[in-house]
Amino acid sequence: GPMGLSEIIKDKTVRAKLTTECTKLIDRQVAAKGGLSGMAMKTAYGVIKGVGAGYIPGAIDRILPDACRALDPIWQEGKAAGDPVKYLSDHSDRTADSLLSVTDARIQKTNNGVVSATYKKLRKSVKTDVETAVPDLAQVINSCAVESLQSSK
Repeated sequence: GPMGLSEIIKDKTVRAKLTTECTKLIDRQVAAKGGLSGMAMKTAYGVIKGVGAGYIPGAIDRILPDACRALDPIWQEGKAAGDPVKYLSDHSDRTADSLLSVTDARIQKTNNGVVSATYKKLRKSVKTDVETAVPDLAQVINSCAVESLQSSK
């Protein structure tokens, strides 16, 4: 059958690239955010980064398997429709909900009080930010998927 996202990230190189690209994407998103909500976001992000230099990439790497599982149905529909990147972008609301269900479940399990408090503080406003990031995220996933197909030939 068609290669699912969960299959793709079994490739260590692809998983590492996805982690790096997603980290950069979040850095860009946070940096680009203006106004008071942007200040709150930048402060919170700074706090979480303060936990440790590798915290954000590490967290992304840990949630990738669940995130891929959550996004796979939407991705497959998009592939069937002929353009998964456009499809995810057009369905950014559903895509954001899928991703946030993964991070919500993770936060339930974390024993890092700082991270959990920061996440809960931002959780209401963050959905819009995730939706905004979906087109870029879809591009990242797509380039990793293409790379994975080439390396598995």
